[in-house]
Amino acid sequence: MAAGMVPPLAMGIATLVARNKFDKGQREGGKAALVLGLCFISEGAIPFAARDPMRVLPCCIVGGAVTGAISMAVGAKLMAPHGGLFVLLIPGAITPVLGYLLAIVAGTLVAGLAYAVLKRPEAQTAEVEKAA
Repeated sequence: MAAGMVPPLAMGIATLVARNKFDKGQREGGKAALVLGLCFISEGAIPFAARDPMRVLPCCIVGGAVTGAISMAVGAKLMAPHGGLFVLLIPGAITPVLGYLLAIVAGTLVAGLAYAVLKRPEAQTAEVEKAA
C-alpha cells in the first residue's frame, strides 16, 4: 500500500529539487501532487506521466519497488484500506510506523531524485520538438 503514495510525492520532490527544469505550471502542479500524495491520492502524478511518460513511469516504478521491498522487509502492515498519512492518527493502524514511513521516504527520494536528474529542461524540450 505504501508504494501508492510514491508517484505524486516523487513528482512533487522533483519539482522542488530541479525547479529550473519545470515551468511555472508544473511547479504548481508539483505542490498539489505533494498534498495529494500525503493523502494517498496517486492521481497527482498523472499530469507528469502524461507529459513525459518515458521518464516518469520508470522512475515511479523503481521508487515504488523500493518502497514495497522496504515495507516487506520491515513487515509493515496497514490496517486501513486508504487514507494516506492521516491513518497515523489511528492507534495501531500502521505497524511498524517508522518502517512504513522509512519505506515511503526512501522510495519517494529514489523516484523523485531520479526524475529530477532525467528530466529535460522545458526550454530544451520545446526546442527539440520545434526541430522535429
